[in-house]
Order: sequence, then C-alpha cells, then structure tokens
Amino acid sequence: MKPGRIPPRATITNSPPDDVSDVLRRFGNNLRTARLRRRLRIQDIADRIGASRSTVTNVENGKPGVSGAAYFGVLWSLGLLGDADSLADPDRDEEGKTRQLARLPSQAPRLQPLRDDF
Repeated sequence: MKPGRIPPRATITNSPPDDVSDVLRRFGNNLRTARLRRRLRIQDIADRIGASRSTVTNVENGKPGVSGAAYFGVLWSLGLLGDADSLADPDRDEEGKTRQLARLPSQAPRLQPLRDDF
C-alpha cells in the first residue's frame, strides 16, 4: 500500500466473517443447482428479477456485496421464496426466548388503587 493511503475499512460486504462467507457460498451454490435443475439460463433469471447477468452470477458465487434483494429475487424467480419464511423465525430463536424469560420479573407488579378525582 502506498504511504499516506488509508486502508479500506473492514465491512460485512468486503471482509465478512468466515462463517458468513461459507453460508453465502453454499447458498449461492444451492441457488445455482436449483436454476440448473429447472434448465434455466442465468439470463432467464436476470430477466425475471430485472437485474444484470453479473448480479445473478455474483449471487450464485455467494458474493457478500450483492444486495439481499437480489438473493431474495433469485429465490422468488425459482419459486423458493416461501422457504425464506423460516429465516430468523422468532419461534425458533431459543437463545432469544431464554434471554427474554430471564428478564421477566419474578412476580407481577402491585396494582395501584384507582383514583376517581377527575
């Protein structure tokens, strides 16, 4: 790097954690497999979602800089969008439910007497 240049900040789109990169790669590969099983071309998907061929290629390669809308658009174009409903489902968030229960008071608050001095 040249002196005086500030290195780019690490962000989720240019330097994601390894776990995120792995999931995106598998997700993109799954989308590619679904497209090929349907005998669709990249251009067919691009036309359906109103995106470029390079965007669809980047989705299938699991690139982190691609918008979430592009990923969900490809799911939609393949008829797989319904599967996305379970992502971050609050009913499946065991850790969140445990933390929420830990914050609940052990007993209900006392009721205050009603006042009728309007």
